[in-house]
Amino acid sequence: MNGIYYYLIAFAVIWILVGIFHEKLSDYGVELNFPVIMWKTQRLRGLISRISNFSPTFWRWFMNVGIVVAYAAMIFITWTLISSIPSVFDTPAVSIVIPGVEMPGSSIYIPFFYGLIALATVLIVHEFSHGIQAVGEKISIKSIGLLLFIILPGAFVEPDEEELKNAKRSSRLRVYAAGSIANISLAVIALLIVSLVSAGIPHYFAEDGIAIDRIVSDSPSDGILKEGMVLKAIDNQKINDSESYANAVSSFKPGDNVTVTTDQGTYTLTLDKNPNNESRGFFGIQANKHFELIDESLGPIPWVLFELGELFEWVFMLNLGIGLFNLLPLKPLDGGYMLEILLSYKLSEEHYKPIVNSISAIMAMIIVFSLVASFI
Repeated sequence: MNGIYYYLIAFAVIWILVGIFHEKLSDYGVELNFPVIMWKTQRLRGLISRISNFSPTFWRWFMNVGIVVAYAAMIFITWTLISSIPSVFDTPAVSIVIPGVEMPGSSIYIPFFYGLIALATVLIVHEFSHGIQAVGEKISIKSIGLLLFIILPGAFVEPDEEELKNAKRSSRLRVYAAGSIANISLAVIALLIVSLVSAGIPHYFAEDGIAIDRIVSDSPSDGILKEGMVLKAIDNQKINDSESYANAVSSFKPGDNVTVTTDQGTYTLTLDKNPNNESRGFFGIQANKHFELIDESLGPIPWVLFELGELFEWVFMLNLGIGLFNLLPLKPLDGGYMLEILLSYKLSEEHYKPIVNSISAIMAMIIVFSLVASFI
């Protein structure tokens, strides 16, 4: 069963249970306002306040720099999205990624376990940072919680809307920028950890071919090759490392009959069209370097390096990707509000509101177009 069905079943169960018991659950902060279920609590406000008050000056100046970074990132991600339009049917710039689910048109598959942990870091860091900065700007936090918009989960920190609206523009900018800047900062930290792990691997392991990590559903390899197999040769081209593997797979066209030799036998595949480049053959496998432990006396402990490396790769990718996406000039994303505040320095509300609304509509159409293209 495709992983998406497990999510749909889980969310259906949540909606049914909340629908039946919402009166009792309301005593615990659960609110049902279709199409949204919200769970609110005030228990974590003290923790956010303590973090904010630990060094208010640091948070303020860190986010002053963050505002500049956020606007630069806004320009970058907007240009990236717009420039992707000509190639949207080959390589969509936007696609839905769900841990453990293969999404049509997406070249990214997020492992279920690592994906959930990485997404949790995205939500926690993003929303806590909004809260920390709000407290630093003397804006009260009304509640903290989780939400489910139909089948889309999320988290939130709810500041006092009147206090936020009446705060100085610089204060509001710091609050809106805080979430994405925190995500980008965590992405940088995760990248450093991945680099350290990668530097340590050669001390304990030697590369020993290419191993199959995952088989794409309904691909030429599905039902023939298996995860965990080590590739030895493709059409008599020896596979010794990642470079020889890349050279081998790039030489085939759709419809080619290819012999794949593994550590568990030899198999024949008929290649399909690559979803990202129809002129190239598609095997339907995701492979990675295969390693062997240099010193067996060390036991299984060194293998933890690979688990840490993969986990922090996803922490890096999801925090960077979602953090940048949230800076698009599109309301109700943080980037949309930041653009509105920037324009308010020179324009009146009756002039900047239509501009931001128009830009938001254009950005939304591009995103929807990219998502639809990924399914075609």
